[in-house]
Amino acid sequence: MTLHRLGKDPESPNNGSPTVYLDDETGNYILQGWRVTDAERLAQMDIPAHETVIEFPQRMMQFFPEVSGGDGADV
Repeated sequence: MTLHRLGKDPESPNNGSPTVYLDDETGNYILQGWRVTDAERLAQMDIPAHETVIEFPQRMMQFFPEVSGGDGADV
């Protein structure tokens, strides 16, 4: 398995998160973002114990190949 970085948030300071990766084995996206800890927001979702929730800015959608029309790999 190899993760391909498709893009990092251009507005994130110090080249930090959020980041979009593509797992070449499963074809799934791996998303790195800001952990949601606000109890009011979390209470509105049904989150299984084995999952977590992240916040991911809309501006990051440009890195998904389905949106950009290409492979998007930033390798």
